[in-house]
Amino acid sequence: MAARFLSGNDLTLLRCGAEYFPALITAIDEAKHEVHLESYIFEDDATGRAVAEAMARAAWRGVKVRVLVDGFGAREFADRLQPGLIAAGVQAMVYRPDSAWFLLRRHRLRRLHRKLAVIDGRIGFVGGINVIDDINTALHLPPRHDYSVRVEGPLLMPIQEALYRLWELVVWAKLNRRYRLTRASLTPPVPCGSQTAAFLVRDSVRHRRDIEDAYLEAIAAAQEDILLANAYFLPGRRFRRALCDAAKRGVRVVILLQGRVEYRLMHYATQALYGKLLGAGIHIFEYRRSFLHAKVAVVDRRWATVGSSNIDPFSLLLAREANIVVDDASFADDLHRSLRQAMQKGAHRLPADSWQRLPWTSRLLRLASYNLVRILVGMTGYGRRR
Repeated sequence: MAARFLSGNDLTLLRCGAEYFPALITAIDEAKHEVHLESYIFEDDATGRAVAEAMARAAWRGVKVRVLVDGFGAREFADRLQPGLIAAGVQAMVYRPDSAWFLLRRHRLRRLHRKLAVIDGRIGFVGGINVIDDINTALHLPPRHDYSVRVEGPLLMPIQEALYRLWELVVWAKLNRRYRLTRASLTPPVPCGSQTAAFLVRDSVRHRRDIEDAYLEAIAAAQEDILLANAYFLPGRRFRRALCDAAKRGVRVVILLQGRVEYRLMHYATQALYGKLLGAGIHIFEYRRSFLHAKVAVVDRRWATVGSSNIDPFSLLLAREANIVVDDASFADDLHRSLRQAMQKGAHRLPADSWQRLPWTSRLLRLASYNLVRILVGMTGYGRRR
């Protein structure tokens, strides 16, 4: 489904949890009617407890508060945070709590990976930041690098509707009967800015390829430069071909990827693509200062996207995702500048012949990892024609 762009928005780029969580908690503390939040991870740490306490305070004031988390990403939520939230009057649910990772069935792998919030229908947040401390590693690395967007204006309407629809589906699945939230609070927000943007979701029904298609359309139209940053990057053939074609027609294509090993299989599988991408003239940087968790891109300093969707089979074929796509030079330039600063501080550019330099055993390990991931994706029934 084509992206529906809405004008009149005021968008603020938020860098990492240091900017996101104060903005989110302030909005919750100022809520008068409704708070609605979704997150893949909702950790019982200082950050998670601060957000939970803000939601509890809102519920005590009489605000309707709903939170939906994923049953795999937030495995401990039901035991540690949910009881206290419910006791405070918060409506808290878990999406697909049956999360046995070793059973590769489609429904088990269809996770809620979105990170969304809407407060009073006047302020929203869309991005890739989970409810978890930015620094939660034993090595005390610098904060993980990620983004969210604070939204005001007409774009809030489709964001809030997406939150409502999924909440209704989860309640329906739990109660085995139709359920519908009242739409009385869904008053179209008035224009309050000059920025144009679209809200895109990925699901397994009507919006299976919306986010990927938006990327492909922007890449195909690129004339000068593409800067893409992704935590988990394992695109299908169409996506790789689009990037290579852009590089061949003279577009400068730069990809910023995870330099630290977080999930070894995915890390090596991604590196199996380096040879062909570098050979096509694409510039690859690995971010090594801390963990890269960003899922963003800028094309021609005009088109930009920020969201939860990685460029990998999990995000593009299975999970529920949400991205904002922005058609605005000032926003795109802000994101582009932030990424460039991150690259200068903590990224390493790979030489064009870095793949050839690897020992044959290392290349074999990475190719084997890539083929294993393809086999696992095939076992879910997806990805056969990509």
